[in-house]
Amino acid sequence: MKFRTILFAGVALATTHLSSAFADDNKVSLMVGGYEKQIYLPAKLTEALGYFKDEGLEVELLNEPAGVDAEDQMLAGAVQGVVGFYDHCVDLQAKGKFVESVVQLNQVPGEVEIVSSKHPEIKSFADVKGKSLGVTGLGSSTNFLTQFLAVKSGVQLGEFTSVAVGAGDTFIKALQTDQIQAGMTTEPTISRILKAGDGTVLVDMRTAEGAKAALGGVYPASSLYMSTDYVNAHKQTVQKLANAFVKTMKWINTHSAAEIADKMPKEFYVGDKDGYVKALEAGKGMYTPDGLMPAGGPETVLAVLSGFSKNIKGKTIDLSKTYTTEFVKAAK
Repeated sequence: MKFRTILFAGVALATTHLSSAFADDNKVSLMVGGYEKQIYLPAKLTEALGYFKDEGLEVELLNEPAGVDAEDQMLAGAVQGVVGFYDHCVDLQAKGKFVESVVQLNQVPGEVEIVSSKHPEIKSFADVKGKSLGVTGLGSSTNFLTQFLAVKSGVQLGEFTSVAVGAGDTFIKALQTDQIQAGMTTEPTISRILKAGDGTVLVDMRTAEGAKAALGGVYPASSLYMSTDYVNAHKQTVQKLANAFVKTMKWINTHSAAEIADKMPKEFYVGDKDGYVKALEAGKGMYTPDGLMPAGGPETVLAVLSGFSKNIKGKTIDLSKTYTTEFVKAAK
């Protein structure tokens, strides 16, 4: 029996029975946990540029509110792939599950820790003790990064509270109503908060320099990752997906932020196209130019997760099995 291929970005989808319409390996549904986020922009851009169709793929992009961990669905076999942060590949191996990044979309997180304007006493992560910190979802990569930065600053995991508030409007409301005193989010949410004067930047991981300062090195983030078993059994489909995404990454690298923004649906601008373009221009360096895993990136991720995660500490992780460059190097 063939399964419907669903690619996630930090979201879960209930298991469904498959119709014959999705029995063909060339018909793929791709689920993105907030595809209006700039960190996941390559998914919508690949569709807009027609690169999926060029590969003979019929890709359905599905959007789902962010904040629900996709791991359980993938481990249960309900989905075959994830568009999400590479760090889950490392975390899952520690749990005995082998998944691998097939195409690396981002070389840095594209995330920012924002502090509410109501709490000027928070001047560093050392000041978050006793505070509520917003994350996309519990078990999400924003939660991983928040925990690492806190522990690195001497604040233990039990000394602050992680609150799942999603992104966009729900994140902004949580900050405005003091449900959270600080939180980690991405563009265009960041620019909306700064423009309204609701918060200030505490830690900026939108650039390679910022990521290195905060995390100790380049931190590969958004990626297309799949279980190793699935990749080995569906190489032709995986290659077509890689072909499409690699073309997109090269297109991003050779076009301006304004040109990229013009390919996005107008609702992604949230009423401020100029702000959207400026944010994209400032953070454009987060995307890999070719879909390859950046050198040293996996080691940084392992070091970060080892800094706080009881799941990782004491485990032997084979980083070579957490990503593959086979399909990107073979891409047209």
